[in-house]
Amino acid sequence: MKKISNLDIPKNTRCAFCDYLSGNRPYTVLHKDENIAILVTREQRGLGHVLAIPIRHVESILDIEDEEAAELMKVIRKVATAIDQAYGRPGISIWQNNGIPAGQAIAHVHFHIAGTLEIGGTERGTVPEISLEETNAIATRILQFF
Repeated sequence: MKKISNLDIPKNTRCAFCDYLSGNRPYTVLHKDENIAILVTREQRGLGHVLAIPIRHVESILDIEDEEAAELMKVIRKVATAIDQAYGRPGISIWQNNGIPAGQAIAHVHFHIAGTLEIGGTERGTVPEISLEETNAIATRILQFF
């Protein structure tokens, strides 16, 4: 039973994250267990920018079960620690958006985790997509410390 909320969730015809996890679309999966996955995004807004997502299709933070939330936070902390070790940045940014007005583009809850840029913070504007070879290299670098 879906909970009712006031969020204006994106209406995607297909869930890109579910397609990535099922292997229907190529993407770099840094980590995947039965409940949580870490994907290396092709839009690098910070150093080692990854996405933490539940395997179960869940549209927003309001729909997450308590156990999933706890597991997500543990994996987020673990990958943030690995990014810190891999990139040696003075800051780690973690953000999450719910609803179109908040900037959510894919209707599957996800957390962004990235090391800060040389100029500080993370890139909020448009960034170019990088190749799978580049995201695979990022995964290899982070996995040394994961």
